[in-house]
Amino acid sequence: MSKQMEQAGVVSHLWLASTIKMLTLRAPVIAQCAEPGQFIHMRVADSYHPLLRRPFSIADADPQAGTISIIYRIVGAGTELLAKVKDGDQVNCLGPLGKAFELNCHKPLLVGGGMGLAPLLFLARRLCPRPVQVISGGRTAAEMVWPALFQPLCENVAITTDDGSVGRRGVTTDLLPKLLTDGQFDRIYACGPRPMLIGVAEITKKFKISCQVSLEEHMACGIGACLACTCSGTDGLRRKICSDGPVFWAEEVLP
Repeated sequence: MSKQMEQAGVVSHLWLASTIKMLTLRAPVIAQCAEPGQFIHMRVADSYHPLLRRPFSIADADPQAGTISIIYRIVGAGTELLAKVKDGDQVNCLGPLGKAFELNCHKPLLVGGGMGLAPLLFLARRLCPRPVQVISGGRTAAEMVWPALFQPLCENVAITTDDGSVGRRGVTTDLLPKLLTDGQFDRIYACGPRPMLIGVAEITKKFKISCQVSLEEHMACGIGACLACTCSGTDGLRRKICSDGPVFWAEEVLP
């Protein structure tokens, strides 16, 4: 099914941390065809201010209930407006957009940093009942809302924080080599800051394990028309993150 414009009703809007919220929307058309790795492009207010829509990774989709969920951090004017919507309000969504993860694996390892863990949550649900493990990285314990969300879906959740306030002090790539040495993983999925993705790609290349990455980027149109969210591929050609991605094979877009 192609992308759809849908007026989505707010089912719930919950605080997960001081600057992080989970928004669940009744959007049955989008929920029916959404796949892990895809996103929605949302008008965050009932007006043309801000003018541009905002992209949000789909963190969950329930076709039977007709709902989708996003998890976002309040970082600017758009998300500040979105944070004010309440149960019963409606927001306009375009989606699902973008290229999804490929699920043809037997033992996956998910690696996420910060808000990059949001699309991996949907992925973990769709990968079940395969044995899923995840490395969850963040800055501090106060922002580490993810383990409680992943634990019902994964057999193991490893945690790193920049300051060591929970889990291991450091970053996700500090744990990755040992896990790849000890495990029998046949696919790595990663989403997060670009330096983390480059590190993951380098490590998985050494271990000769296939790796898909989801790139994060500011977007304007969200459908590949404006060329605002392009990146350079390893073949020298430009890629549109919104329509050619956001999911790519690591060797396509990372050194």
